[in-house]
Amino acid sequence: MATVHFELSLMAVVLLLTPSSSIAADRSSGTKGNLQHVNGVVGAIVDTSSRVGKEERVAMEIAREDLYRHSNQTLILHVNDTDQRKPIRAALAGMDLINTQVQAILGPQTWEEVSLIADICTKNKIPIFSFADTIPEWTTEKWPFLLGASHDNFAQMKAIAAIVKSWNWHRVTVIHEDVGSWTNGVIPYLHDSLGERGVEVSQFVGLSSFASSDLLSRELKNLESEQCRVFVVHLSLPLAVRLFEMAKKLKMMEKDYVWITTHHITSLVHSINASIISSMQGIVGVKSYFSETGTSFQDFSSRFRKRFRRENPEEENSEPGIYAVQAYDAIWTIARALKGSKRRNQELLEKVLQTDFHGLSGKVQFNNHKMAPTQMFQIINVVGKSYRELGFWSSGLGFSETIGKHATYSPLMNDLEQVLWPGGPRYTPRGWTELTREKPLLVGVPAKSGYKEYVKVEYDQSRKETSFDGLAIQIFNATVRRLPFYLPYEFVAFNNISYDNLVGEIGKKFDAVVGDVAIVASRYSHVEFSHPFSETGLMLVVPARSSNKEWSFIKPFTKSMWASITVITIYNGFVVWLIERHAHPELGGSMLHQIGIMLWLSFNTLFSLQGGKLHSNLSRMSVVVWLFVALVVIQTYTANLTSMLTVQRLEPTVTSVEELLESNAAVGYCSSSYLEKYLVEVLRFPRDNVKHYASAEEYAEGFNKKEIAAAFIVTPLAKIFLAKFCKKFIAAGPTFNIGGFGFAFPRGSPLLASINEALLKVSENGTLVQLENNYIGVLKKCQDKEEENLSLSPNGFRALFIITGVTSTIALVIYIFCMASSFSGLTTIRGLMFIIIKHWYHQSKRFSRRVGNVESLGNSSPQHAPNQLSQV
Repeated sequence: MATVHFELSLMAVVLLLTPSSSIAADRSSGTKGNLQHVNGVVGAIVDTSSRVGKEERVAMEIAREDLYRHSNQTLILHVNDTDQRKPIRAALAGMDLINTQVQAILGPQTWEEVSLIADICTKNKIPIFSFADTIPEWTTEKWPFLLGASHDNFAQMKAIAAIVKSWNWHRVTVIHEDVGSWTNGVIPYLHDSLGERGVEVSQFVGLSSFASSDLLSRELKNLESEQCRVFVVHLSLPLAVRLFEMAKKLKMMEKDYVWITTHHITSLVHSINASIISSMQGIVGVKSYFSETGTSFQDFSSRFRKRFRRENPEEENSEPGIYAVQAYDAIWTIARALKGSKRRNQELLEKVLQTDFHGLSGKVQFNNHKMAPTQMFQIINVVGKSYRELGFWSSGLGFSETIGKHATYSPLMNDLEQVLWPGGPRYTPRGWTELTREKPLLVGVPAKSGYKEYVKVEYDQSRKETSFDGLAIQIFNATVRRLPFYLPYEFVAFNNISYDNLVGEIGKKFDAVVGDVAIVASRYSHVEFSHPFSETGLMLVVPARSSNKEWSFIKPFTKSMWASITVITIYNGFVVWLIERHAHPELGGSMLHQIGIMLWLSFNTLFSLQGGKLHSNLSRMSVVVWLFVALVVIQTYTANLTSMLTVQRLEPTVTSVEELLESNAAVGYCSSSYLEKYLVEVLRFPRDNVKHYASAEEYAEGFNKKEIAAAFIVTPLAKIFLAKFCKKFIAAGPTFNIGGFGFAFPRGSPLLASINEALLKVSENGTLVQLENNYIGVLKKCQDKEEENLSLSPNGFRALFIITGVTSTIALVIYIFCMASSFSGLTTIRGLMFIIIKHWYHQSKRFSRRVGNVESLGNSSPQHAPNQLSQV
């Protein structure tokens, strides 16, 4: 503000010392009628040396004449000349008009000029109609008498973004005039509009309004050395003409280049001479739209051309543009507010703010002291000595060839007429160019990857060079070889262990990153990834234990199966016992004896196909069927048990994340920090229970030391880990669908689309599978060095041995007890020994007689046997 007050003070001094005739070319337009019928006095500040100023001045004069012709209103118009390059002159001209007692002031064209006049007009309560495109929001409170007389053209930035997106260009370079109002006002809208479409601005190039030819040449050469070939130009017409002339000399208006201009250039393309427009061939731009079909415009256009040629014979073209019709409508706006009385100051301002009519430029209505924004633009293509109208773009609707009720809209401009780009009538530029050997693609590689199968970085001391190998490296090499163009690149080792830091160096130190870098959403804020070249997912790895336990013999059948076998066996035994009990005396006896016989008949069938003689056909029928069922059941059980015992089966010690959380167990994760965030914020592990490990060996050591109970590892690395330690660890639970490895590039990188296409070709032609077999295929087999022992140990049969041993022992004890009680005079042990030896003796005798070898008894005769036994 101090600077502004100083400039205003300086202006006051200059004004006092300078005659008004020398400050401005006072071409005040009176009226042929009586001055007593004058309805108002209006001042205008225009730069009559520019095409815009010339059009505005002629349009204002025609508007003043139409007022008198159609509504018998008379306005006195004072037009003071200025120079846009010298805002101080606009301020002096404004003070001169205020001294002339004008009721309102029109102009000037730039915000720098308006900002110097607005304060003066507000203090004198004189409305000022600004033709500047940019008027900040805060001006309403500070300068309430400042009004925006031109339509808000910020919507054109969305149209430009839609053009860029239509051709699938991802990066653009913005060339703008280094003027405060444009840099701080318009450019942010352009940046945001491009960002909404997923388009990255590679760089902003600001040019001074007084930039020399050498400076323009130097800046263009710098742009030529970059990859981006899509340029959005937001300059004033004089500077834009010089830029394109220099670009043509440097052969930057040829094939592969794209130039898109804003309405500040395109809306004046009708005024450019043929000698100049030849350097602008192929340019595509947005142009402010206004209807040129109505009778009002046709009448205005005819009179405008005649008057413009008469007053400006140096101009080759005399067609009116958007600036002319806006000036025409501004005069009518003031006249409507003044109609019926000589309003001034606040009353005039309030009347102007109530304006609502359709003028030549469109709907004239003020909202928050500004004209209603433009919602429609023309899309034009500079060709030959003029331009072609390709179609229209409407806010919220998109592109269309026509306008009106029958218009068909599309989000892409590909459906419009064929664009004639620089360098070829049917050639669509791809928007970028390949790098040269002098500037290869710098590719960052993690030097401290814990999985050498994917990334292996080694430094050779003797050769003083670094070698790069691994699955990720070779996949990238194969992908680049499939590109349809030459792409020089150079691997650079990154020694920091943090992968987030590595990705953060993209766009700074590196042009891309290759390695076991996971694709995660948090990294998309400043980079983009290729399609994944590995499996996606996160696996839970836990220690394994053998599933062959003491009770393995019951696992071939379920509990319900065991129960069914028991019930049907007892039932069949009962049926046979019931039928056969009268034919076999041994089936009689006490109740307890009969129950034992029945159970023996039931289960004997399962283990022996040779039963006793049956007398009833009914029992035979029942037994035959049950023998068949028993055969099937026994064979099925044997086969299933054999399979379970001979194949080693492992089971996890922990089966779910919930079990880990309940036990408050510690878990490990690999080097990517996003996993720590995922485990803490998504899976809800306490941060103190989450530990970092960098390699498979560190994981195994952490398990052996009981530091962790489980580990979360991305799927590709988890498979390598499980292959190395397949006897000790196993995957548990579901696979979490995150991650996957991909190549990282800057956001909006023009290379990304081609890299993805080449990566698909590498996958489809089998190269990817071959590389995987070479680097990690050997790991599909178990790499654990322990020898596999297929022999069955007693562990799986321990319970059976115990059961049969206990059963036999119980039977033996009962038998001994019963037999011992039948021999009086002998102790239990001596009686038992006597019975056993006697039984053995008689059995031996019978056997000897059967084979005819009586001499086997030796010298002991049968008569002497009782004595021998008694001696024992």
